[in-house]
Amino acid sequence: MSSNATTNVTAIDSRKPLTKQELITANIKLLIEQLEAGKSDALTNYLTAMSRFHNYSFGNVLEIARQMPTATRVAGFWTWKNLGRSVNAGAKGIRILAPIVGVRRKKDKEAEKDITKQNERVLLGFRNAYVFDVSQTNGVDLPAMHEVRGEPGENIERLAAFLKEQGIQLVYRDDLQGALGKSYGGRIAILSGQTQAEEFSTLVHETAHEMMHKAERRTATTKTKRETEAEAVAFVIGKAIGLLTGTASADYIQLYQGNASLLAESLEVIQQTANVILAALEPPMKAEASAPATDTQPEEVAA
Repeated sequence: MSSNATTNVTAIDSRKPLTKQELITANIKLLIEQLEAGKSDALTNYLTAMSRFHNYSFGNVLEIARQMPTATRVAGFWTWKNLGRSVNAGAKGIRILAPIVGVRRKKDKEAEKDITKQNERVLLGFRNAYVFDVSQTNGVDLPAMHEVRGEPGENIERLAAFLKEQGIQLVYRDDLQGALGKSYGGRIAILSGQTQAEEFSTLVHETAHEMMHKAERRTATTKTKRETEAEAVAFVIGKAIGLLTGTASADYIQLYQGNASLLAESLEVIQQTANVILAALEPPMKAEASAPATDTQPEEVAA
């Protein structure tokens, strides 16, 4: 983004008070700037660490779950070492099957046709291997992405009330298979135990899914687009109520391969959704404040 755009955002931010639409526009511009700036150090470190964890076959996933149902992140002894963590003394490994790969040399005539492919890798069989869950290790903390911080105040209750008015059920769960929240179409589940700032941000994200990604529009959009849109709304609302979001939303969007161009394509629906949620978060007007001042008594109605 050009320096002029940055100046415009600063100018808008410095002028108080903002209209609701100016606030939304300024925060979307800020998010676009973060996306165009590239991956944050926190996200880069996180992705580097995650790349060292293997994707296990369905059979091995079942084996891990059978032997240690509470396992969340597993790796071999040396992978943990490379990540700065050591397996605890006496820890019992989780047995999985690791492939045995060999090399088979092609016949001379085949090799002459393509000299760059004289050998090919072949699966010879499987062997027992052992992995360990992160709970069985100790050492440096694994890299984590930035988190939303701050105090949402009464906004969680106001958003919950809005969802109830819309007929959307809100439940809290102790386990969501690694997710902080899930939208099921008419029902939202939120992971218990989050900080209030993270809980509110997650709730806004899932509310955005409920509002933007139903029926036809859900089937007409990709997961990357849907996650970009929902997290953009969470960023806009979080900034609007004063949460410290940092690059948390930009990191999340980039984790799903989203970018500024994709965000720009969805500006209208993001703005509309953010506008509705911001209106729902406005404190209710007191009855006496909303009633017109008058010195006359109410007019009596004859029976």
